[in-house]
Amino acid sequence: MAQSLYEQLQKMTIVVADTGDLASIEKFKPRDATTNPSLITAAAQMEEYAPVVDDALKWARREAGTDAPPKRVVALAIDRLSVEFGLRILKIVPGRVSTEVDARLSFDTAATIEKARQLIAQYEAAGAQRSRVLIKIASTWEGICAAAELEREGIHCNLTLLFGMHQAVACAEAGVTLISPFVGRILDWYKKSTGRDYTPAEDPGVQSVTRIYQYYKHFGYKTEVMGASFRNLGEIEELAGCDLLTISPKLLDELRANERPLPRKLDPAQSKSLSMERITLDKASFERMHAEDQMAREKLAEGIEGFSKAIEALEKMLETRLVGTEGKQRLSGVAKELFGVYDLDGDGAITREEWAGTAAVFEALDLDGDGRITPEELAAGIGAAHLLRTSP
Repeated sequence: MAQSLYEQLQKMTIVVADTGDLASIEKFKPRDATTNPSLITAAAQMEEYAPVVDDALKWARREAGTDAPPKRVVALAIDRLSVEFGLRILKIVPGRVSTEVDARLSFDTAATIEKARQLIAQYEAAGAQRSRVLIKIASTWEGICAAAELEREGIHCNLTLLFGMHQAVACAEAGVTLISPFVGRILDWYKKSTGRDYTPAEDPGVQSVTRIYQYYKHFGYKTEVMGASFRNLGEIEELAGCDLLTISPKLLDELRANERPLPRKLDPAQSKSLSMERITLDKASFERMHAEDQMAREKLAEGIEGFSKAIEALEKMLETRLVGTEGKQRLSGVAKELFGVYDLDGDGAITREEWAGTAAVFEALDLDGDGRITPEELAAGIGAAHLLRTSP
């Protein structure tokens, strides 16, 4: 019986779901799953995950305190939201989940280490083992140095936004658990730069990951290679045999729908037999190689900027949600207290006789004109007055 590309790929490569959508992870049952700020932001806007978002905001408010400003609450909520999605993913997959450090910390080693420790602490407080969590960090020199320290502490790392051989070598020397070279983004750069199309075999992103894989296996590095950011099935087929591949739900569907043969393209034994020179790196040589690699330099900067914008968009969304939710709660509390003052007989409604204000205000609050003001009508009236008072 013919097997799908997906079934054949799983026999030689660990398939990872590149999504924050729990339904997609349930559907494909991959071993691992990975998320990034863009995926978390997209998932947080889906109606089915509204309770996850609200729970994260409530947790953050408790942690920050009742007097903390919204921005402080939101900062805590974003970390909590990433962990909440991660915890739910861990209930589905048997392996690991990758959770990303704020991309705006990409050039700050100390801040990256501290953020990673905070994320792991939240996972462990919820009962998750740190061995099942990979902390995603951008492959800057500072990020790689942070990962080296975290690995020594038993916090495993996934170095992302990786485009150049110098980044890959530095990660392996640092002893990181996993790297995620971005196949499709490399292809995007070359297509824009050259104006031509590429076959899967000559795809610059495929060739980059192939070189990294062969280098790692040749010199016996333990760091795993996980190809990421695919544009088409051809790229995935050319990297069959890679340690891991993280694939979007759309391409996973295409893999399941096709049944042509899938030969293994990457093999550790073959890599051992290749002739290679070892690359030695320090900070100066890393920075020199990075400056000379225009593609890696531009794509790393672009990736950090893109993930930073996704975080900023999530911050704005959460702050709006927080202010709206807490504003309603505050108005409800004020309305309840005020209602108790006027509802003299405690029957759940304020009549004209009980109302001590002006007739005009009573009529404005009595939205349905039945001669009685309900708690809901009073709260609505207070909210309208609040909006009028605060409008420019």
